[in-house]
Amino acid sequence: MKSIHKFGLLSSLYIAQGLPFGFFTQSLPVLLRKEGVALETIGFSAVLVLPWALKFLWAPVLDKWGSRRNWIILANLLAVVSMLLLSFMPLYDLVADGIVILFGSFLLMNVFSATQDIATDSLAVNLLSQSERGIGNGIQVAGYRVGMILGGGLLLAWFTVLGWQYSMWILATILLLVTVPALFIREKDHHQEQEELGLKDFLNFVKLPSIGLWLAIILTYKFGDHFSSTMVRPLLIDQGMSVKDIALILGTVGFSAGLIGALVGGWLVNILGRFGALFLFGLIQMIAVSAWALVPFGVNSIELIYVLSAFEHFAGGLATAALFTVMMDQCRLKCAGSDFTIQACLVVLASMIAAVVSGVSASRFGYEVHFILAGGLAFITLPLIVRYRFKLIGSARSDVICPA
Repeated sequence: MKSIHKFGLLSSLYIAQGLPFGFFTQSLPVLLRKEGVALETIGFSAVLVLPWALKFLWAPVLDKWGSRRNWIILANLLAVVSMLLLSFMPLYDLVADGIVILFGSFLLMNVFSATQDIATDSLAVNLLSQSERGIGNGIQVAGYRVGMILGGGLLLAWFTVLGWQYSMWILATILLLVTVPALFIREKDHHQEQEELGLKDFLNFVKLPSIGLWLAIILTYKFGDHFSSTMVRPLLIDQGMSVKDIALILGTVGFSAGLIGALVGGWLVNILGRFGALFLFGLIQMIAVSAWALVPFGVNSIELIYVLSAFEHFAGGLATAALFTVMMDQCRLKCAGSDFTIQACLVVLASMIAAVVSGVSASRFGYEVHFILAGGLAFITLPLIVRYRFKLIGSARSDVICPA
C-alpha cells in the first residue's frame, strides 16, 4: 500500500475515534457546568474513559481472532447506535434525573471506541515502516484532533442552535461517513504468524529491557497536561465566557493549533531524534500547561486566552506525536495491537487519574494554585527521560529513545 493511501486510511480511522471522545471530553464538561454541575462531578466524569485504560484486557482477543477491518467497522457501528439511542433523551432530563444513564451511555461508547483503537493501532504498526512512523503518528494525532474539533468544537459552537438531539444525530452521521474507508481495507492474514501466540507472549512485554523506566515516563508524560486541561473549560465558564466563545477558542482555534502541532511534531521526530523530540516537547508542554495560571491571576484578556489555548494545544500535539512514535517503536510485530495497547492504556490511566483529581485540586486550592501545580507535575517526566537516555547509552542503544 502506498504511503498516501496508508496515511489517508489512518486519518479517517483516527478522526472516527476523535468524534465521540471529543464530544465527551470537550463539549460535555462545558454543557454540564452550564447546567450547574459541580466541579468534582465534572472531574469524576473522567472515570468514564476507564475502558481506554483497560482495553489491554481484550486486546489479545482482537490480535488473535477476526480481522482488523471487521472489528473497526463493528465498533464504529455500535458507537453510532449508542449515540442515536441517547439522542432521544433531553439533556436537561439526563442531568436532572438521569445522570447515571448519561454517564453509562458514554462509558459504553468509550468501550466501542477503545476497541476500534486497538484494531487501528495494530493496523498502523504493521502498515508503517520505521521511517514512516514519525509523520504517520503526526497524522494519527492530527486526524484524532480533527475528530475532536468536529465533536468538541464545531458542534459545541452550534449547540445552542441545534440542541441535544440534532447534535447527536450529526455526530453519528459524521462517524458513519469516516467509517466508509474501512470497508476498503485489504490486509494480509496477520494470524498466520500468531498461531502459537499465547497469553504468556503478551505478558512478556513487561519483561523487555529497561521497560520499567519507560513505563514510568508513559505514566508521567501527559499527566500534568490533563491535570491542567480538564479545568480550563470550567475556568472559562466561571470567567463569564459563553459556550459559543469557548467552542471557538478551545474547540476550533485550540484544536486546529493541536493539529498543526501534531504534524510538526511528527516531522521533527525524525530530525531531532526520538530522545531530543520527547524531551524538548515535554519541556514546551510543561510551560504551556502552567501558563493558564495567568488567567485566574487577573491577566485574562480575550487575546491572551486565544494565545494560551493555541500554545497549549500546539504543545500537546508536539508531545503526543513524539510519545506515540516511541510507543510504536516498542511494539513487537507479532502482537503489535497488544503491545501498543498496554502502553496506551497507561497513558489513559494516568490521564484519567489526573482529570479526576483536577476537580478536587481546583475546588480546594483555587485555579491559580491548580495550574501552577500542573506545571510542576508536567516537569516530573523530564528527569526520567534524561535518566532513560543515559541508561540507553550505557547499554549501547543511544540511537533511539527506547529499544525497538
